[in-house]
Amino acid sequence: MLGVSSANVEPPGMAKMIERPSGLGGQPSADYEEERARWEQRWHSRTSRRHDPGSGAVDRTISDLPLKPLYGPEDVAHLDLVRDLGMPGEFPYTRGIHAGMYRDRLWTMRQFAGFGNAKQTNERYHFLLSQGQMGLSVAFDMPTLMGYDSDAPLARGEVGKCGVAIDSLRDMEILFNGIDLGEITTSMTINGPAAIALAQYIATAEAKGIPRAKLGGTLQADILKEYIAQKEWIFPPRPHVRIIVDMMKFCTAEMPRWNTISISGYHIREAGSTAAQELAFTLADGFAYVEAAMKAGMDVDSFAPRLSFFFNSHIDFFEEICKFRAARRIYARRMRDKYGAKDPRSWTLRFHTQTAGCSATAQQPENNIVRVAFEAMAAVLGGTQSLHTNSMDEVLALPTEKSVEIALRTQQVLAYETNVTNVIDPLGGSYFVEALTDEMEKQAEEYFRQIEEYGGVIEAIEAGFFQHEIADASYRYQRSLETKDRVIVGVNAFAKDDEEVPMDLLKIGEAMERGQAQAVAEVRAGRDGTKVEAALASLKRACRDESQNVMPPLVEAVNALATEGEIVEAMVEVFGRYRERASF
Repeated sequence: MLGVSSANVEPPGMAKMIERPSGLGGQPSADYEEERARWEQRWHSRTSRRHDPGSGAVDRTISDLPLKPLYGPEDVAHLDLVRDLGMPGEFPYTRGIHAGMYRDRLWTMRQFAGFGNAKQTNERYHFLLSQGQMGLSVAFDMPTLMGYDSDAPLARGEVGKCGVAIDSLRDMEILFNGIDLGEITTSMTINGPAAIALAQYIATAEAKGIPRAKLGGTLQADILKEYIAQKEWIFPPRPHVRIIVDMMKFCTAEMPRWNTISISGYHIREAGSTAAQELAFTLADGFAYVEAAMKAGMDVDSFAPRLSFFFNSHIDFFEEICKFRAARRIYARRMRDKYGAKDPRSWTLRFHTQTAGCSATAQQPENNIVRVAFEAMAAVLGGTQSLHTNSMDEVLALPTEKSVEIALRTQQVLAYETNVTNVIDPLGGSYFVEALTDEMEKQAEEYFRQIEEYGGVIEAIEAGFFQHEIADASYRYQRSLETKDRVIVGVNAFAKDDEEVPMDLLKIGEAMERGQAQAVAEVRAGRDGTKVEAALASLKRACRDESQNVMPPLVEAVNALATEGEIVEAMVEVFGRYRERASF
């Protein structure tokens, strides 16, 4: 069964409270209580700013959690400083997974990039690296994400539009031409065909003489969130989780520097979830993968240190910071207490963050620069390990070099000019931050309980639980914009009557698509067809036999120049294609 339960996990604020002193400053004094009561009476006796439509003040977070006008020691008296906060780099990692955090090492600045063909994207990578980017992050186009070659009928009109087109090993080789894969770390945002992309990356590196054991980076590969939110799947859930476990086994044995899977909440949030739903659903998916790997016979400490996560940083500044802090605490407790991990590295939740694409607006797009800056600062104050900042024009088209440069400079100003890196967890101990962190944890635990009632993550997916929860949250948020309970600058307030000045946008033309389709046809024409057929037959045998790992035959097929579409179709013969059950 793939799922999570709340068994053996200590709920926040429960056991051990009597044995230890209470948290931040202890119980409020009589003098404080008297002063607080006086202030409360004064507050309620006047007209609150909350009732002034022009004030921008609301009494709930963007995720609809209630907010008090003021927080004090009474809101955190139940917290235990050792049990619930600890020290940076120590259990439960609420204050950060490294003792020195950014005083020792900055987060990795990793811009998400990919468009057109491999040659065009390779040129963008060289530009980003020349501007001070620290790692590469590959965006693939829709046909590649769905497992179709660029000359497939279903790929028409989408080739290279939202990412780079990668059809075969030849494209992957061009993509990383002139880049030392043994020195750079690469993140690949791909899920359905993730195992194929990994095989292509391995083959590309080995052709350059770089052994797979030296490769560092992250593969997203989180198929469960595809069924929940993004909808880019190929195979049904159960065989696809088997493929992921095979990848985990393969990378544990042969690629010790590679993060096999990046469990992603980003797309759950982009689909309209609340922060608490993103937190809970992402961690639930992660725990489901842990359970699947352990069920397959893997020791938790053999793979858990290489698991990573990917979160969204939305515009509600403090809510996002508290989400990140709660995520670390929940993960540490469960990995140690429920799954029995003994290596402290298995307790630490490492995560990448991307600023919220869904918070960007087509109206007054320059405002997106400001939004991204605040979202990036929330990610840093929340303790992220790497960060992507969105470009101001991404809501309109693929970003131009100029807008990408501004997005990267935003991170660099944050890192080198604001001094927010000088103090570890600078908001730790704030009454509001600690209370909201605690509330986020409670909300997540309640969702874990509901998921367990369904029987686990896959069962909850099949019942439509996640999908309905996200749809309801998205509807509530949209209604708050339409009623102007929430203000979006330049959209439902402070809009311009005059027409916007058009921006320079990056456009991908039809000529590129025709050229890519021709290139994949040339690969097929110039390869050894017998070798391809033998490799695909070997892959199908491995898919049918669960005692075999699918990764070695995938590498063999890629080296034979089988295209992604051909490999996917071979696997579909065994696993079938997933069809989501409609629900209303």
